[in-house]
Amino acid sequence: MPCVGDWLNNPLSIVRGFFAQNVPNSDWEKKVTEYFKEKLKENNATNWVPSLNDVPVHYLKPNSLVKFRCMVQDMFDPEFYMGVYETVDSNTNARVLHFGKYRDVAECGPQQEIDLNSPQTVTLERQTFYCVPVPGESAWVKEISFFASQARVSPSTSYTPSRHKRSYEEDEDMDLHPSKQKEQHMGNNSGGDIHGCVEPKRLETEAPAGHHLISPNCSPPLDLNFPLPGEKGPACLVKIYESWESFKVNDVLEVYGILSVDPVLSIVNSEERDSSALDPMECMDTAEEQRVHSPPASLVPRIHVILAQKLQHINPLLPACLKEEESKTFVSNFMSELSSVRAELLGFLTHALLGDSLAAEYLILHLISTVYARRDVLPLGKFAVNLSGCPRNSVFSEHVYRIIQQLVPASHRLQMTVENMNHSRFIPRKDYAANRLVSGVLQLASNTSLVVDETQLEQGQLDTTGVHNVTALGNLITWQKVDYDFNYHRMEFPCNINVLITSEGRSLLPSDCQVHLQPQIIPPNMEEYMSSLLTAVLPSVLNKFRIYLSLLRLLDYSISDEVTKAVEEDFVEMRKNDPESITADDLHKTLLVARFLSLSAGQTTLSRERWLRAKQLEALRKGRLQQQQCVNGNEL
Repeated sequence: MPCVGDWLNNPLSIVRGFFAQNVPNSDWEKKVTEYFKEKLKENNATNWVPSLNDVPVHYLKPNSLVKFRCMVQDMFDPEFYMGVYETVDSNTNARVLHFGKYRDVAECGPQQEIDLNSPQTVTLERQTFYCVPVPGESAWVKEISFFASQARVSPSTSYTPSRHKRSYEEDEDMDLHPSKQKEQHMGNNSGGDIHGCVEPKRLETEAPAGHHLISPNCSPPLDLNFPLPGEKGPACLVKIYESWESFKVNDVLEVYGILSVDPVLSIVNSEERDSSALDPMECMDTAEEQRVHSPPASLVPRIHVILAQKLQHINPLLPACLKEEESKTFVSNFMSELSSVRAELLGFLTHALLGDSLAAEYLILHLISTVYARRDVLPLGKFAVNLSGCPRNSVFSEHVYRIIQQLVPASHRLQMTVENMNHSRFIPRKDYAANRLVSGVLQLASNTSLVVDETQLEQGQLDTTGVHNVTALGNLITWQKVDYDFNYHRMEFPCNINVLITSEGRSLLPSDCQVHLQPQIIPPNMEEYMSSLLTAVLPSVLNKFRIYLSLLRLLDYSISDEVTKAVEEDFVEMRKNDPESITADDLHKTLLVARFLSLSAGQTTLSRERWLRAKQLEALRKGRLQQQQCVNGNEL
């Protein structure tokens, strides 16, 4: 067997060893998986594996072990490959068996030929996912993940030449679209010096601005199909060999696999496109489909997955799985200081919301809310909040979003202007010519915070696209689903997105709860006031806020029979006292507030104290709305 260090730098040698020892049996594949699973458990070994989220592709050794934190944007059709094949030496007629798993290109020596008619050949199937970095992933997530990594990836002379080979095809693509080149080399860096020592080296590989190659035979620039505008980082073709049925579109995965960036892939795919153009019968795929499904490996690298797991969350400050023994210790230690963290967070958000402590309470409840179950079509646990009373055309809404961005792992701010509604693509749609799912703004990972800024809305006419987009946004809020457009039909994709709407009056969009802002402070310089809030918070305190919000979303919650009975009796009494204004919807809303109020205090069951506090908060919230209605003389 190869030396221990080879599992990182040359994992195929490990696979080759198991294959050679167990070739008559089929359990060599299981042994490979078990070997890498055990290796990654040793002494934080996961931190030694280079990540495509942090490191540009050309700094990684081809065929080395890498990891990638990503969202499944699309699923391609399964593909067949030679799991086992036999080569024949043309001089000696010696026959050798090879494995095809974890490879794009067959292993074949200069004097060897593949015997396609060999009885030893085994054809197998694998699934290809098109994966992108998690949409809207916060800069602090990238930063903490990068500094936690102990992988060393400075360029090495041992594999620099392969970079030079690839650079020719990269240049052709990049010259057409210089911005793509910058995105590719910048990886997921969102600006600043987050990546410190790596950043200056990345710049060496960038082409000078304005350098264009004009060629009549050039194909148009490759669209990496990111759901959100301005996203950076690599897209990857992730090839999964086992249990791919357990993954679906929009799942967030962390994959460990073998990096494949062989330049031969681009040459082969180019030749296939040329031959199919000459003889359409040679290939049933369209040229556009081949281009999308087989992009240059330097732009869209391949990862042959050895291990893959669906992530509960992407907060690097939390253990990946909370059920393990070490994680339970982490949770119990944090719970001991939870009440003080909550008090500090409430104070911080109160200042952010201009001294409004009630709005800050509801913002905390909103940020820890999550869809925990579905009853028929009704999503349980969603808590979309409309924060009304926000200053119009002010930087206030933008700064509220920036603060949320510093607290949650993934977020996006959607400016609700007539132009955006009419010209943006919200709903993903199927492109049958390219046989791919074209992404839209609402193709987001679970637990993403979506802040809809309605304060930018002016008078204007929505066209057909605008109406569809507003409808899609309403359906997302109400039903936590997005209907993807498959031309001939719509397909429902359930989601779990926290939606906060900032508006001047009552929002045009539906919401579960409207909280009217009552500022206690009017800062003379809003920009300066909001910026100073973040700079005043210690990084250690900010990290506690981040752990608090992510952890509470993952806790279980229940209501005892005794408390259920007490709540029912209390509700009956409320109806007797005020039969006209207290409805079943009020009961549902108060129970929801009580749920998140309990969780926010670290309690996983409802107590009478929390129920009474929830009723008090709801009374204060409704009182504000009635007061505002009296002032304005119309409904908010």
